[in-house]
Amino acid sequence: MKRHGLRTAALWLAVMLISVSLFGCAVPMQVPAAAEVATPAAAESSDEQEQAEEALSEASEEESPDTDVDEAEAEEEYEEVFAEWNEDAPALNALIDYVEAVTDEESPDYIPPVDRIAVFDMDGTLMGELYPTYLEYYMLAWRILKDPSITPDEEMLEVGRTLRDCALDNSFPEDMAMQHALQAARAYAGMTLNEFADFVTEILLRDVDGFEGMTYAECFYLPMVEVVEYLQENGFKCFVCSGSDRFICRTFIEGMLDIPYENVIGMDVALEATNQGDTDGLDYVYTTSDDLVRTDQLIIKNLKTNKVLQIAQEIGRQPVLSFGNSSGDVSMHNYTISGNKYRSAAFMLIADDEERDYGNAEKAAGLREKWENSGYNVISMANDWRTIYGENVVKTGNFRWMEELADDRVPVEEEGAEEEVLTDEGDADEKDAD
Repeated sequence: MKRHGLRTAALWLAVMLISVSLFGCAVPMQVPAAAEVATPAAAESSDEQEQAEEALSEASEEESPDTDVDEAEAEEEYEEVFAEWNEDAPALNALIDYVEAVTDEESPDYIPPVDRIAVFDMDGTLMGELYPTYLEYYMLAWRILKDPSITPDEEMLEVGRTLRDCALDNSFPEDMAMQHALQAARAYAGMTLNEFADFVTEILLRDVDGFEGMTYAECFYLPMVEVVEYLQENGFKCFVCSGSDRFICRTFIEGMLDIPYENVIGMDVALEATNQGDTDGLDYVYTTSDDLVRTDQLIIKNLKTNKVLQIAQEIGRQPVLSFGNSSGDVSMHNYTISGNKYRSAAFMLIADDEERDYGNAEKAAGLREKWENSGYNVISMANDWRTIYGENVVKTGNFRWMEELADDRVPVEEEGAEEEVLTDEGDADEKDAD
C-alpha cells in the first residue's frame, strides 16, 4: 500500500517561509529529497543560518508525529484489507496502484463506476483445483460411479472411470473437458434446480481429499477473496466467468463471496418445465404446478473464446480487470487488455506452492515467463501469499480418491439384457413343464 508522507513537503514549506522572513522573498531552490534538507543559500550570517536550522528542526519535530500516525494508519489499513498477502507482492502492489489511479477523479486513468468490470475465473483462481483435480470432475465421478439414485449407461460409466483413473497423474485425454460437459448434462438431467443445489451442497460439506482441516465448501483461496472484497469496496462489479457449471458456481460461492447469482457465468445446459415434455417453449404455458428441471442438452462449455462471447452477451461491457490461471483464460485476458478505451490489466495465478498445496514449481516457472511475455501480471501462490486456505489447513499428500470412487457398476443396457436372458430361461422352463 502507498504511504503518502507529508514530512518532505512540510520541511520545504518551512524553508520558504524562513526565506521570506529573512530576505523579503523566497529563495529559489530545488525541492529537497526526503533525507536531505538544505538551508537557505542566501543567508549572510551564521546567526541567520542557525535560526533557519532551528526553525526547520522545530517544523520537523512538529510534523513527525503526524507523519508517523499516517504511516501507522496506512500499515493498519493494509493489514486489514490484505491480511493474507505478503506486503512486497509485486502483483498486489500493481493492482493497488491500478485501483488508486482508476478511482481517482483527478487522474487521467479515471474509470466511471459503471465501467469498473472485473471478471474472475473460478477453479484455480478463486478456489483450489488440485485435490487431486477439479471439484466439478469429482462431483461427476461420484454421481456416475457411486450415486444410487441413477443407473448410468456404458458411455457414462466410461467417462466416470476415466475421471477417476486419470486424476492422480493428470493423464486425462485431450478432449476430457468436452467429454465431461456432455456426460454431466446427461447425469444431472431431470433434477430440479433445487435438487441439483442440494446435491452440490452435500458434496461441498465433505472433507477435501489430500488435506486436513477443510471441507470443499471452504477451499477458497483466501488472498483472492480479499481481492474481490477490495475491488467491490472501490466500486467494481465482480463477475465469475468459469468453465464449470453455472449452477455449481452459484451454489459454491454462496456465503463466501458477495457476488450475486446474476453475476455468475459458466457452462450451461438447457432447462425446461416439469410438464413441458417435447412441446416447444413458444407453445407451452408454464403452470403453477411446474418446476424448472435440467435437461441433457449442453448449450455451451464456457472456456477460451466462449468466455469472451459470454461476457459480451451477458455483461455487455468490456472488462477492465481479468483474473485467471490457465490457457482457458487467455482469451478473456486478451479481450480485457486489447482495444480497451480504459486502462486495463490482467492477472494470472501460477500454482508454484509445493509445500502448502499440490503445485509444480518447475512448470510454474515456465508459465510465469509465458504469462509475463503476454503482458499479464503474475501472482505467485508460493511467494505472494501468507496463507492459501488458512493456517489450520494442512496438506497431507495422501488421497482416498481411488478407494472412495471404486465401483462395480453394470451399465444399464447390460442389466436389461440380463433380465431378458432370465425371462427367456423362465419361458423355457415353463415350456419344459408343459
